[in-house]
Amino acid sequence: MNGPSILLWGFAATIVLTILMTASQSLGYTRMSVPFLLGTMVTPNRDRAMLMGLLVHTMNGWLFSLVYALAFESWHRATWWLGAGIGMVHGLFVLTAGMPILPAMHPRMVSEYFGPTPNRQLQPPGFLALNYGRRTPLVTLVAHLVYGAILGAFYRLVEP
Repeated sequence: MNGPSILLWGFAATIVLTILMTASQSLGYTRMSVPFLLGTMVTPNRDRAMLMGLLVHTMNGWLFSLVYALAFESWHRATWWLGAGIGMVHGLFVLTAGMPILPAMHPRMVSEYFGPTPNRQLQPPGFLALNYGRRTPLVTLVAHLVYGAILGAFYRLVEP
């Protein structure tokens, strides 16, 4: 595996994914803020949550880039369309499996079954994260597609 390529392009792809998701939220396409959701898992301070969440999200992006690199190495090729394909699967997994289990892991999020309490005030994502807006699934899929395409286009395989 090409460590420097993973570090560089995993970071770049994560930054672009974060820009797309944050811009989509700012433009009203979604109400979901992944850094905020991740940050409020580790701190109740809403201002600090954005910083902590951005750090966690960046680390997650690097970790996921390792999985993408493993796939590219096993296929002996890396292309933008292979990366985009993995990104599509990644985005679908986030929406269908990751988001529904978030309330079980998040100490400040209500579930679909129990309402708000003084300690649990964040809205759960719901099916396909639709509680955060009708366009949230589309935004999430596009951002993950771009993430994968960047990794596939720029990751360099290790020469044998």
